[in-house]
Amino acid sequence: MGQLYIVATPIGNLQDITPRALEILSQVDLIAAEDTRHTGRLLEHFQIKTPQVSFHQHNVAQRLPLLLNRLQQGQRLALVSDAGLPGVADPGYELIRVGIDHQIAICPIPGANAALTALVASGLPMDRFTFEGFLPRKASHRRDRLQELAQESRTMILYEAPHRLRKTLRDLADSFGGDRPIVIARELTKRYEEFWRGSLTQALVNYGEKDPKGEITLVIGGYGGQPNSMEEYQWQDHLRDRLEQGIPLSQATRELAQEMGLSRRKLYQAALKLNLEN
Repeated sequence: MGQLYIVATPIGNLQDITPRALEILSQVDLIAAEDTRHTGRLLEHFQIKTPQVSFHQHNVAQRLPLLLNRLQQGQRLALVSDAGLPGVADPGYELIRVGIDHQIAICPIPGANAALTALVASGLPMDRFTFEGFLPRKASHRRDRLQELAQESRTMILYEAPHRLRKTLRDLADSFGGDRPIVIARELTKRYEEFWRGSLTQALVNYGEKDPKGEITLVIGGYGGQPNSMEEYQWQDHLRDRLEQGIPLSQATRELAQEMGLSRRKLYQAALKLNLEN
């Protein structure tokens, strides 16, 4: 039996590929790529001559028997997507599942991933989170999914195309409320990498006139609960400082929520409960 390598590729900066990934890509018999032109540029940059075959959502039924046959003949194959880890909101799951079902050895080669890259830089809680990929395109399915997520307590990670960002922000605000904190990560690891932090309402204002460019990852604060214990001592001290300066509670909580990526409503309610206004 052969071996299937699940190889992570860069999400932007080519230097993020690992030496191990380069070694595997140069040694396997065949690379199954989401887009052979895109992967071809990566291979050319690192002077790798391994042949490729396309494997994407539109040719899965055609390609699976071919790739499985190669693996059963003892060949080593590498599976790659256009960026990041194959199978994470990308093609690949079907080949991995078929390989497992036929006792093919599966070997993951870890590396860059947009969801985790955005999460660790978001400033939102990362001890518990959920990855939701792309929301459904159909309006009714989209509303149903957002209704299910509205009371999700974990930090949520979504992918979105730039031309759909404003619609998604409106849908999120309608379902989650405008004060829910969000971080919009754009062009991760690239020259114009950007992190925008604020509430859903503020995001709608910021992106209200034109669509941004580049790949986008959304990190959204979960529902419910008070600010977590790791942040509690920080926001209380900062809030007291503002109140001592004569800033009204509503204004102080609004400013602090934006700075710390927290819910303004929850901060306000927590401040009243702790009698910080006096």
